[in-house]
Order: sequence, then structure tokens, then C-alpha cells
Amino acid sequence: MTPNLPTPRITLYQQWLERERGLRFADYDAMWAWSVTDLDAFWQSIWEFFAVQSPTPHTAVLADDRMPGARWFPGAQLNFAQQVFRHAEAAHAAGHPAIVSTDEAGLARGELTALSWPELQQQTARFAAALRALGVRRGDRVCAVLPNTPQTAAVFLAVASLGAVWSICSPDMGPVAVLDRFRQIEPTVLVACDEVRWAGVLHDKRALVDELLSGLPSVRHTVRGADVAALLAGAPPGDAALGRALAAARGHAALPGPADASPAAAHAPVRELDFAPEWLPFDHPLWIVYSSGTTGLPKPIVHGHGGVVLEALKSSLLNNLGPTVETGDRFHWFSTTGWIMWNCQMAALLGGTTICLFDGSPGGPSAAPDWTTLWRFAALSRATFFGAGAAFYASCLKADVRPMEVSDLTALRGKLDLTALRATLDLSALRAVGSTGSPLSDECHDWIWERLPRVGGQPIWIDCISGGTDFAGAFVGGNVTLPQVRGQMQCRWLGAAVQAWDERGASVIDQVGELVCARPIPSMPLRFWNDEGDRRYRDSYFDMYPGVWRHGDWIRITPRTASDMVEAPAQAAAGAAGISPATSTSGPEALRIIPSPFGPTPVAHGAIIYGRSDATINRQGVRMGTAELYRVVEALPEVLDSLVVDLEYLGRESFMPLFIVLRDGLVLDATLTARIHSAIRQGLGPRYVPSQTLQVDAIPRTLSGKKMELPVKKLLLGADPAKVMNRDAMANAAAVDWFIDYARRRGAG
Repeated sequence: MTPNLPTPRITLYQQWLERERGLRFADYDAMWAWSVTDLDAFWQSIWEFFAVQSPTPHTAVLADDRMPGARWFPGAQLNFAQQVFRHAEAAHAAGHPAIVSTDEAGLARGELTALSWPELQQQTARFAAALRALGVRRGDRVCAVLPNTPQTAAVFLAVASLGAVWSICSPDMGPVAVLDRFRQIEPTVLVACDEVRWAGVLHDKRALVDELLSGLPSVRHTVRGADVAALLAGAPPGDAALGRALAAARGHAALPGPADASPAAAHAPVRELDFAPEWLPFDHPLWIVYSSGTTGLPKPIVHGHGGVVLEALKSSLLNNLGPTVETGDRFHWFSTTGWIMWNCQMAALLGGTTICLFDGSPGGPSAAPDWTTLWRFAALSRATFFGAGAAFYASCLKADVRPMEVSDLTALRGKLDLTALRATLDLSALRAVGSTGSPLSDECHDWIWERLPRVGGQPIWIDCISGGTDFAGAFVGGNVTLPQVRGQMQCRWLGAAVQAWDERGASVIDQVGELVCARPIPSMPLRFWNDEGDRRYRDSYFDMYPGVWRHGDWIRITPRTASDMVEAPAQAAAGAAGISPATSTSGPEALRIIPSPFGPTPVAHGAIIYGRSDATINRQGVRMGTAELYRVVEALPEVLDSLVVDLEYLGRESFMPLFIVLRDGLVLDATLTARIHSAIRQGLGPRYVPSQTLQVDAIPRTLSGKKMELPVKKLLLGADPAKVMNRDAMANAAAVDWFIDYARRRGAG
């Protein structure tokens, strides 16, 4: 094994399979094929490898093998919080914290806060006791509007420990977006902050919370502002109404559950509490998450305790995350609380991994953008795994950030304590970089490999994953024991029967098709909340292929070896499918392969995601995912961002406008337009040169950073802006105004 690097988790699992099951596989693809063929054996092996605990045995692994409606591990009981805290004693004894964190002000001072496992357990116990005293029972919905802090993690674990159902929105969301979500699930308790600091600006959230309360008549109790910290610390709340509600619990010692329900218990040290997370059925609801909400009401997606726990533990094998007591791992994936990656970061605690939380803007102060912010946090927190959305790396590339070079930070003099910074700007702990949210460009791959430390003598491992909110997991992603191929995700993940289907519903290799999952996964939604007959659930994933999950992305499953890829270029293969792939995936240079530091292994069937299959460009009968055009256009140094839509509809002649954001001070003129069109012509072919190229101030994006292609397309096809643009679910609502005006001008013309 490579010196100074822990044995990969996937290798330990393979060794366990051989030792305990007598299973040995020729390569990763063979193991993947087993995992999606013998579902019972595979998921039982995950249960046993991680020693998942249940006070009662399960009578089957997959009792009903169908989608939707798969039924997993009937008879088993577990609890997300119980699985988290089983690691507390060993991790604390070894001196490892549960959470390390800071915010914008703390980062500027070089300060990091560590929350120990016992402290996290104490805070969870205290808040759980308070909720129980307020009458919270199994199945009650507890909603939160909170930032990305350790306190929020403790509140979530408290809710989960009781069997109540958690749902959270980020404080940067507008009241309409939050109400569109929370109204559907009728919460009984709201936990909220009064203020947040973002990009150097303090934002007062009291009016937002007041508006939420007026729109949520189901809420019986509110914990807000300083009272959140008070209850976590075991102190009495400052809010008189909340204090009275807790006091009224006196005499109700018979409230269900293992913890004392009295007000004194709500504020007692953890040693005085009989804190034990409740054992729950495998499919008991854990949390409700939401679709992007760009059109119509967001889909309230219900995930269960058991499915989330098993998917997260399995994912840790592929993400190469282990118990910190064994590996020294520290996991950071930048996210606000409104993105599924926040949930995935919480899930890292299930395996005993220390997590690193940053509460603030990844781009620094709005008045003086600073894309070194998260890299300084990575150095300060000694993160071993650093994850972010693909757009973050693109911003770093555009800003020419050099994370390991302190000299780049001299421009920050006067704003930061550079003495402390020089002492902490050390990325030597970093072993992996994660990316998701949208395809990571070839240029970003190169930037990461060139600007971040080498690991085991090789460029750092990039763990690109693609999955989603829908099932709180990933379909395709990385594997540290496999070679890296620039522009590709390394493999289909274990247990995920991912295929690319052509228009006939046949599985294809090296052709672009619909991403489908042909077998169930435990973390797939239990249901949508209040979805009678599962109608919305079925329409969302199973309308095109009954009984088969259609994810809504274009995907190409790549050949197994580099020589195959050279002999069968991507363009030829994809052209046969009627879809044009990115030029960056063809040619010897684009096939840059980075060997694994853990020894020679063959390239597995990897994957390339080409964007949403319902936001496709169709030019003269040849389809292309929009991500392909973005790779070409956004590689130009003048272009910061772009969006393209194809307005071909019901037989109309195709009209494809391209909208671009340029660097400050630049204006789109005939010369630059010609350069952009030439790059597209050379990179993708003449059919993909846009009908019109226009400069805009900003590209509309959702709160999770996705380009709003479909809403813009519908708007330009004549739809009512109010019906296709949910401003409160956008990161930059003002960006829509230009497009609304453009649509009117087109319609008038």
C-alpha cells in the first residue's frame, strides 16, 4: 500500500467479501455487476460490513422488488442518530472532534471551533428533551430555517432521535419559497435564526420568520434566535411563550419515549438524561427534501432512516471516507442548508468521520470577491476531503486562484490577519477533491490537478459524483483505486443499476442516452408527502419507462479501456445516437489518464453526464446536451457564464439564442461575437452556432446553483413569467427581469 495513505475503504470491503463470503472479483466492473444483480446479497453485506445495529432481526432484505414500492429490511429497526453516536466514545477517547467549524469572521481571524462527540451528544439530548417537553412525537414535522453550523446539526439529530420528521430551508431563501415547501407538510415546530452573515453583510431574518409563522397555522411552538443556543446549552429560553410552554409540560412525565419530559430535563446535563434515540422501523421517515421548485410547487420527497443510513455507509466506500479514529479523515463539502449536500455532510457522521462546516459565502465579501476563502478554511480545518459544486471550481479557475501560494493573498492585507494565515495555509492534509451539481469541465480538472497538492505521487484524486436530492445519493462517481480519466466520472457506484438507454429503451455503451436505474435502491423516496396514490411520484420518475427509474439526465457509459476510447472516438459513437458530445472527450490529449496511487488497475466503465435530457438542443435532428456548448463557450477567458436554449417546438424552425456574461468592463461586439461563434463552430460543428448571441448581466440560477434553462425556455416560448419563474427559489431573482423583457420584445417582433 502507498506509504502514509490509509488502505482504501473499498479495498477493505473487497477483502471482507473474500474473507467472509468467499467472493473474489476480477475487477471493479465485475463487483458492480454482482452488486446490481444479487441485491439481497449486496445490501446484506453492507449491513454486516458496517455492523448496523437493530434490536429486532429483519425477515428479508428486499421483500418487494419493484419500483416504486420496493420494501427493504422489514422487521429491522434503527435510528440515524443512534448510528451517529455509536462512534462517540471511541472517537472522543482518541481525541477526535465530531465537528470543526468557523464562519466568515472566524476565518478572517484564523479561528476554528471544535465540538467534541460528547458535546454534540449533550446538545442533541438537551434539545430532544425540550422538543419532547413541547409535545413532539413520532411523525411530527419539525421545520428549520438555520445556517450551516454545528448547532443546526445538533437540532437535526435531536429531531431524528425522537422519530420526528426533519425539513430545513436555507435562510437565504425568500418567504414564498419557504412557505411553498413547509405549508405542504404542516410542521408543528419551527426552529429559526434571527440573523445570518453572508458575504460580509449581516442579514436580519426576523421579518422572514414572522411571515413564515403567519403562513404556517400548523406551527404550535417556535424556537428562534438566541433560544436555539439556550436550549442546546441547557439554559432556560428568553422567550416567555416558549418558557411557559416548557413549564406547562410539568405533570406530563408519561410523554412517550425514553427521555424525561419535564422542563428540568430539558435543561439538565446529559448525564442526568436517559438519552437514547428511539428505535424506529427501517422505513420510518427521516427528513423531507425538495425539488428545485423552479416551476409549480416543489416536490416534498420523503426519505427513510434505514435507506439513508445504508446508502450513506455504502457511499463512504466509494468516497473513501472512514472513521476518523482509523483514518484521520476530515470531511468538508461546502453547502448551504438548502442543498442535499448538507444532508450528505451530516451523513458522514454515520461512519464516525469528523465533518468540517463553514458558515458563509464561498466567494468572500460581496464588495471584494475572494475565491481563496474555502481553501483557507480547508487549510485551517485540516480537511482531508474537500467538496464543492462544479461552479465553485470554475470560479477559482476564472479568478486564477493558486490555493497553495500564500503570495496570492497579499492583496488581502488589511482585511485579514496574514500572520495567522501564513501559519495555517497548509493543504498537505488534503487527499481528495469532490465535485457535483453540474459537469466538471476538462479545464477545471486540469486546474485542480495543477494547483492542488499531489497525493501518493499522483495528481490529487477528483471524486466527481452525480446523483441528486431525489434519493440522497449518487448513481455514478469516483473510486480512488481506479485510474482517473479527465472529463469522466470513474464508475457506476455499487448497488446502482445505472444504464444509458436509447430511444428504443435498449442499454447502450459509448452512446448518449437517458440515465435510468433499472433496480431499486434503499434510499429512493418512500413517497412524496400528501401524494395520493403516489401520482406525482410516479409521474416524476416512472412515466417514460414503467418500473424503471428515469432520472432526467443524458449520460454516456464510457468504454472500459483507453485504447477502446481512442479507437472509437466519442463523437462518432454519440453521433450515431443523434447526440453530439463535447469535443473535449475526444482526441489523445483529452484522454489524459491519471493512474491510481494504489496500484495498476484497468479503467472501468465510467460515465459522462451531458446535462438534463429535457433541456436538450436539437439542431437539424441532432441532439446535444447544453453542457457541451458551455464547455466550449466558458473556456474563453472573456466569458464568465452562459446559458443556451433551443426554441424548436412543435415543428417550428429551431431558434437558439446564447446568453453570455462577460468580465467586468467588456462589451459584446462583432469581433468577440465572431470569436465565440468560431470556437463553437470548431469545437462542436457549424450546426451549433447560435442564432443570436446576447450579453446579459447574470444568468438566472436556482438556490442550488443550477442554470434555469427550462424556465427561460418556457418564458421565451410565451409562458406567463409568474408561472414559470419562482423568484423566491432563485439565487439571483433580479436576473430574470432582462429575460422577461427580451421575451416581450421577441413576441412583439
